[in-house]
Amino acid sequence: MSLAGHEEPWREWRSAIAGPRLHHGWILAGPRGLGKARFALQAARELVAEPGSPQPADNHPDIILLEPLPATADDEKKRDEGKPYQTKRNISVEQVRGMQQRLTTRPTLGDRRVIIIDPADELEKGAANALLKSLEEPPAGSFFMLIAHRPGRLLPTIRSRCRTLLFPRLANEQVSSIVAREAPEADPATREAAVAASGGSPGAALEFVQLDLGAMYRLMREIAGRGDASFERRGRLAEALGSRPDRRRQLAAVDLARAVAAERLARASHGSIPVLTEVHAELVRLGAQAPTYNFDPGLLVMEIGTLLASLAVPSEPTYG
Repeated sequence: MSLAGHEEPWREWRSAIAGPRLHHGWILAGPRGLGKARFALQAARELVAEPGSPQPADNHPDIILLEPLPATADDEKKRDEGKPYQTKRNISVEQVRGMQQRLTTRPTLGDRRVIIIDPADELEKGAANALLKSLEEPPAGSFFMLIAHRPGRLLPTIRSRCRTLLFPRLANEQVSSIVAREAPEADPATREAAVAASGGSPGAALEFVQLDLGAMYRLMREIAGRGDASFERRGRLAEALGSRPDRRRQLAAVDLARAVAAERLARASHGSIPVLTEVHAELVRLGAQAPTYNFDPGLLVMEIGTLLASLAVPSEPTYG
């Protein structure tokens, strides 16, 4: 079943399949949580299927998936037990070279093989350079699907060797409907926060529901609207974030703050637009850095709170 927003990518993909020669490299581009991995797996299964040849229902020998490995031995055990686990930040060069070794053999069940890299914008530098060699001289019958949440982080030489399928953001009304259907137990404040922070991504919204961001969202809007000269609201914001938040929760906090700034920017008067634009740009910068930087949670939440407070009280020093 096609997910919301996948109609145009499917049309373009199937048109390409029907053509005389299918391009060997594809970038599936769009924000995290739009279902690009699901699309890639379904498209890969259709591509490797051979008429009259039974296809396995689970792992397919001709579909190679590269994704970040578990961060530790304990996380590896959690993965094997089907429990949530932390992953390493990048896909390593060793993983890419292991994939390339498999490409020296023929596909198992037919004439085609698909390599899915999820996400390709989190390849180590050496891994990206190694992948480029395979894209430059792809083995016969091998096709690459690179999932990219931030395609601008891919090497220009990789982008130039691939076709791009764009996955559009959904309207807030569509995201809200999906969240209400998939997470009916969430309270209205949590759903509202999840939709606001999602950036048009239903998958991101559902992750935010799991993180229970309702209280944090209310505090951020309060700080942006009324300021925080006494730092009391920023203290409560730090408590809502938690003393030892994992990377997912820190990323969610940055995204939520960006959404609050964007809300105010959308209805701003002319005179306040420069400050709002600057704050929004700073939060976008934080969001770009957060996946790879080791932020101190206390300093991160203080910076977020101070940026939001500057929206309410322009005369308050930005880092006061």
